[in-house]
Amino acid sequence: MSIINHFSKRMTMICLLIIVTGIAMRPSLASTQFIIRDHIVIDIRSGVEWLRCSVGQTWNGETCTGEIVKLNHDDIEKAIVIANEQLGGNWRLPSLAELEGIVCYECDGVKIDMVAFPNTSGEPYWTNEQNPYASRHYYTVNFFTGHRYGRFFPYQEMAVRFVQDR
Repeated sequence: MSIINHFSKRMTMICLLIIVTGIAMRPSLASTQFIIRDHIVIDIRSGVEWLRCSVGQTWNGETCTGEIVKLNHDDIEKAIVIANEQLGGNWRLPSLAELEGIVCYECDGVKIDMVAFPNTSGEPYWTNEQNPYASRHYYTVNFFTGHRYGRFFPYQEMAVRFVQDR
């Protein structure tokens, strides 16, 4: 048997094995960008740590449960104090670049890696950045579309996910 035929047969067997076992599934961002540790996700690319759950949800050891609480910027400041007291650390709102860095454009449905961030809602999430062209507005990242929007007033209520520096 020639080397080419032998190689071709082995490749066919490997391809069949992959199809049968499901190994060919696209790897999630969690396997390349994130290190998951219980209720924390370490973002290797941006060098920050994320809470896996949105504000209002709790980590039960397997997933995020409960209802997402939408907050305005005044209430976010109070929630940050509570998070820092209860969880330790120095939690804050993410920058626009940090929040856009966890958008998964290839993901079906909600544009975030649901392995790393389960039960994330496909809606706008606050950032800490004001729109330089309309300073009364702040940026959000919408996980339904994966796009940024700089048109929301700080008194409006949006979903929140906290981050801290490593």
